[in-house]
Amino acid sequence: MQDETYRPDWVPEDAGSQFACRVMRGREGVRNGADSAACVVPSSPARRLSLEDYEAGILAGDRMILARAITLFESNAPRHAEPAQELVRRLLPHTGETIRVGITGVPGAGKSTFIEALGCLLCDRGHRVAVLAVDPSSSVSGGSILGDKTRMELLSRHPRAFIRPSPSGGTLGGVTRKSRETLLLCEAAGYDVVLVETVGVGQGETTVRSMVDFFLVLVLTGAGDELQGIKKGVIELADAILVNKADGDNRRNALVAQADYNQVLHYLRPGTEGWTTRAYTCSALTGEGIADIWEVVLEFRRLVRESGFFQRRRYLQTLAWVESMAEEHLRNRMAQNPAVAACREDIRRRVLTGDISPTAAARELIDAMEKAFFLPADVPSSDGVRSVRFSSD
Repeated sequence: MQDETYRPDWVPEDAGSQFACRVMRGREGVRNGADSAACVVPSSPARRLSLEDYEAGILAGDRMILARAITLFESNAPRHAEPAQELVRRLLPHTGETIRVGITGVPGAGKSTFIEALGCLLCDRGHRVAVLAVDPSSSVSGGSILGDKTRMELLSRHPRAFIRPSPSGGTLGGVTRKSRETLLLCEAAGYDVVLVETVGVGQGETTVRSMVDFFLVLVLTGAGDELQGIKKGVIELADAILVNKADGDNRRNALVAQADYNQVLHYLRPGTEGWTTRAYTCSALTGEGIADIWEVVLEFRRLVRESGFFQRRRYLQTLAWVESMAEEHLRNRMAQNPAVAACREDIRRRVLTGDISPTAAARELIDAMEKAFFLPADVPSSDGVRSVRFSSD
């Protein structure tokens, strides 16, 4: 029997490409697993795409190719680095017109529920919405559940939406190592609104500020006093503070929290020049206040475009991206250098046995890095010993 694909009966008749599944029929005449060895059908690997395939598919809005392109960027394989960067170079002229909104908040603030409510509203208004949801990676196993998409059941089925959960991979700041590249791919694919949901750990999630236009912080009632709001961190970088879950018996508490945050914001410099940061309330459950916060985003964009700050911030974000990539490249080269790796293992052994202090160990490791990468041959290092430059390969 020749393999064929078919539409399962649970797929709606008017469904489009959002049901990106291929179902293979089982072998007939086999019951209860009998002759299971004969039933094994070798899975054919996905067709390898060329750069032209990636470029054409993304520009055409093909979500399957977009997802594969993001996987290419998130890959740690050295052979994928060069084609990924070439793809960005080709797609850059098609980016820059999207509204980028970063959304952060403590765990339990309702970020995913809020994003679904906002995303569905925007899709129904004709926008194309991409959601980049960052999930924390385990410090023990290194794995991630990537479960944020399951909280966005309605939005994940909307034909004008694209949701990409990605692991943080240990990257600090609430985003992933390749969040900037992923954002650009979504822009090139025609999504005019990109929502970036951070991991959700607290006051240190500030990296997302360097890659979005509007920074929204979701808070809960009873999350702290006025001093908590004045603390440096995400609050001073926010363009708006949104008190979520303002419904039912909690509505009164939400209004009190809104007033408290507005009072605190008087003591902080606005996160964006020419803009006054305020606190608002909403209920992602009932939808109340969702449309209002989007109007705030649109008013923000209008003001910063007129003042010229919008383009200045985009320039600064591009420079920050350059610095980030350079630092990442140096870290990778140092980790892969055999001379540095050998020195690191020797230092670890001596530190554990107490033969060397941590401060002296750090100095030796720095010397090894300088010898391997920065000092020309026959130049004395900091310990006064003339050294020969190691190969960085």
